[in-house]
Amino acid sequence: MTVYRYKNNTPKLKLEDFFSGDISVWGMFEDTFGIIRKRFTCKISGSWDKNTKTLNIKENFMYDDGVKEYRDWKLIKINNNCYEGTTDAVIGKALGYTSGNTFHWKYTFELPLFGRKTKVKFDDWMYLQDNDVIINKAYMKKFGLKLGTVTLFYKKG
Repeated sequence: MTVYRYKNNTPKLKLEDFFSGDISVWGMFEDTFGIIRKRFTCKISGSWDKNTKTLNIKENFMYDDGVKEYRDWKLIKINNNCYEGTTDAVIGKALGYTSGNTFHWKYTFELPLFGRKTKVKFDDWMYLQDNDVIINKAYMKKFGLKLGTVTLFYKKG
């Protein structure tokens, strides 16, 4: 499936608009059998630098087991609908495209899994529902096998 399938969907998603400011996130990780293994919340603070075309996103996660995690993303806008993203846990760069109300990106992520850091691939889809809400599904794989799905709900304000 391609992101351009959603080119006519509205409202139009501009990452630099949606992710500027404060956002609350709720999410969960489901394994391949549909069992929810982790739930979490996240507070996001984002800012857009129009001179460098850089979106800075600071994420503070709190998992249901009490574990806290901090992530600092930098997304550079390459053109009208293409972004490159980096953070400490991404191997190389995340590459993504917007079209209509949708953002799709893929990346390899170093994730703490089974007591050690493991490289997993994410196929990540975000859908803008209205100007204040995104629903996100990210499919996680290792060696081409599905490990599970992360589902997130983003709310501005």
